[in-house]
Amino acid sequence: MEIDAPDVIAEVEAAFAAYEAALTGNDVATLEALFHDDPRTIRYGGAENLYGMDAIRAFRRARSPAGLERTLSDTVITAYGRDTAVAMTLFRREGSPGKVGRQSQTWIRFPDGWKVVAAHVSVIDG
Repeated sequence: MEIDAPDVIAEVEAAFAAYEAALTGNDVATLEALFHDDPRTIRYGGAENLYGMDAIRAFRRARSPAGLERTLSDTVITAYGRDTAVAMTLFRREGSPGKVGRQSQTWIRFPDGWKVVAAHVSVIDG
């Protein structure tokens, strides 16, 4: 298995950047499109456990668009073969001094592009 094929890394970096832009811009349609539409897709958030795309959609559509800006650091994207990748990053928000957020995503290549199948977000003391 090839790890970190440059073309695969570039594709996932682009998908990850699109996700980040959609997240901070509250572009719910793009956020939904970047998650695999399946009841087995999971997102663990800071205060919620979401099982399935229907739950993820409901969360995204109800979330306030305020305070979504953040600064990323220490982002690592690793590709395992041509169809699986993991993206990990830290983030900080101005409104949460002394806290550091952690985000992990598992990305899979489907016929219609790269999609998140599992995600986890948590915040700890910085």
